[in-house]
Amino acid sequence: MISTAFISLDGVVEAPGGEPGYRNSGWTFKDIEFESEAYDIKGREQSEAAALLLGRVSYEAFSPIWPGMQEFAGYKAMPKYVVSTTLRVDDLASNWGETTILRSLEDVAALKATEGGPIIVHGSASLNQSLADAGLIDRYHLLVYPLLLGAGKRLFSTTDKDAQKLQLVESKAYANGIQLNVFDVVR
Repeated sequence: MISTAFISLDGVVEAPGGEPGYRNSGWTFKDIEFESEAYDIKGREQSEAAALLLGRVSYEAFSPIWPGMQEFAGYKAMPKYVVSTTLRVDDLASNWGETTILRSLEDVAALKATEGGPIIVHGSASLNQSLADAGLIDRYHLLVYPLLLGAGKRLFSTTDKDAQKLQLVESKAYANGIQLNVFDVVR
């Protein structure tokens, strides 16, 4: 399972694209010069992933927008899974292809154990924390922005646990200060 995120240097992942309700909403494009090469990983993720996994909040943010975006066309055809205890089938977008609701981390673990390619997790801060705590994340694709945002949802859990070693397998720095860091989780 691959967790992919836009993340500030201090670990914030909340509202990178302008979602309402967060003080620094839209931080990925406000003070950072656009450099298309920094986002090449996003196309690669779509071609390498076999399924998309989202938490309910991210699903509700992405499902009205992504189905019509050419940049995310690869996700339209692949199976999508939403982890939620409250979402109903009637709540799912009708124009975004096959989507299944998973009700627990056990359901996610069972999905991960099936044959197929990598499952990619976008956004979904709370889900990412739970997945990491359960040992279900295998890799992180992080676009690290040279910003300190202070308050906001974090990608990484604050659970008191043993250290988790990561191995850097790819990195690149861009002229606008963004860094791509790809880490494998060491087991």
